This record gives sequence, structure tokens and C-alpha cells, in this order.
Amino acid sequence: MDPRQDRFEIAFFDVETAFPNPPGQRIAILEFGAILVCPKTLEELQPYSTLVRPADPSLISSLPERSNGITPDAVASAPPFADIADTVFDILHGRIWAGHNILEFDCARIREAFAEIGQPAPEPKGTIDSLALLTQRFGRRAGDMKLASLATYFGLGQQTHRSLEDVRMNLEVLKYCATVLFLESGLPDIFTVNRWEMCSAASVSEGSSGYARFMEPDELYCSRLKIRYGISTRFVDQAGRPRLSFVVDASQSLCTVLDACEVVAKKLFEDSRSNSEWNPVVTRQSGFDPTARLRNLGYRGMFISISLAFCGTH
Repeated sequence: MDPRQDRFEIAFFDVETAFPNPPGQRIAILEFGAILVCPKTLEELQPYSTLVRPADPSLISSLPERSNGITPDAVASAPPFADIADTVFDILHGRIWAGHNILEFDCARIREAFAEIGQPAPEPKGTIDSLALLTQRFGRRAGDMKLASLATYFGLGQQTHRSLEDVRMNLEVLKYCATVLFLESGLPDIFTVNRWEMCSAASVSEGSSGYARFMEPDELYCSRLKIRYGISTRFVDQAGRPRLSFVVDASQSLCTVLDACEVVAKKLFEDSRSNSEWNPVVTRQSGFDPTARLRNLGYRGMFISISLAFCGTH
């Protein structure tokens, strides 16, 4: 029996690559980085990283200067993949592979690199793609769910696009996501996904409205919320529960918050592939002050509407 079949560590790994020009040729690995992690304690057991010299010299000469240290000179003096293949095989073979978007990208690059030197590629015991996993479990709270977006969401700094640093960032992102999901599972009626989405939007994060900070309380304060049309219970949803719909005059600060919330809410709405039509939250007509229509589509919709109104008055 191959002793590597009993390996319990998870191999988190990442590759940095160079795309050929013209396209159509094989993508070359410029750097390989991996960390063996204990699945019980998340302890980092064994890190490894190295730059890799591509077989095609033209990829080195056309490589742009990068501030992260992957430069033409550094790559030119690195070992070719054939020299590190045994080490890479020993790290990966018979272990669970983990990484961000590895199923679509990194796994394929590893197999191509081994095929290029005529050696059998390592095989995983299983795979954990954190991009697919977090998109399914965590939702699109961080926008496109790329590693850089998730790191920004949790305030973990900028992605360096160096293999070992990106692996460590991936581990930190997973820890933060797991903590949030653990808290939500403890009080699911309070820590709902939609409330966290609205919280994220109300902070007006960079990439949605151009801000990169939390708004100050004074910026959210409204002196009044005037109900213009009252509350209507003439309509009911499919379960027979009343739909509430009321319109309020909205200050510019409240509109800013609602616009940011709507970016996230509309994305969730579109992802649900609903056959219904999306109705804007803030209505703007020439010559009139903006108005905000807060609706209730069942219990959860009512909860969100009340939360938004509260956010605008405090």
C-alpha cells in the first residue's frame, strides 16, 4: 500500500502563471506555493514555495515587471519545473487539495506541467475549492467572490499575487467566513443572510458606490420621515399575508444608503432568477424631492423595510 494514501493533511496551494502571447499556447507556471495544514487545528505544518522558469524563453523576455517580485530576472534564475516536480508530487499526491478556484485553474496547470515533462501527475484524495464552497455557503456578500474581494470585505489587506502569501490569505478568509456562518447558525432568525447583505451595503463599500469607509452617524441622520400615502394592506402575498407598501420623503443621506443597499438586494434578486420585475427603492422625478418606497413581501421583507427606515432616522 502506498503510504501516501493515509495522509491526513490538507494541501492548500496556488500557482502564479504567465499567459502566452499570442494566446493558444500552454499557460506557464511562474510560481508554485503550498502549505500543508492540519484539518483538526488548522495548524500550518509545512510551507513550500518556489519560482519556476518556463521552458519557453519568450515568456520570460515578455514578462512585465511586477512589484511583487516576480520579475524577468528572478524567473530566469529559477529552477525549471522538471527540477521541482518530485517535490510538488510529494506535497500533493494522496492528499486533499484546497485553494481558491483550483478546480477551474490551478489543478489544470499542475496536470499540464507534469504532462509537459512526461511524468504522471499527482492525484488528490479529494478537492476543496473555496470559491465554489463560499459562493454556495457564504453567498455573494463580497461581490465577485474573488480572493482579493473577500480579503477587502474582511479588511485583510491587498492580495499580493504571490503563491504562498495568497495561500495564507485564503486560509484567513476561510476562518473569517466560517466564524460568520457559525454565528448565523446559532441565531438564524436574527443573523439572516439578507441582514448581513444590507449591513455590508449600508457601509457603502468600495466597488459599489465608490466609498471605502463606514458612513458617520451624522451623515445618516434625517430630521423626519414623512409618510405620504400611508400604509396599505389591500394586497396579500401567496401565503395570504398582507403586503405593506408606504412611501416616505428621503433625504440625500438616506438615498445614499438605500442606493447602496439596492445594489446588493438587486443582485440577490437577479441571482434568484425570479420572474417578477424589480422595482427601484428610490424614485426620482424632476422637480420633486426623492421618495423611498419601502415594501413588505412577507415577514422577512417587512423586517428589512423596518431596518432601512430605522437606519435613515438615527
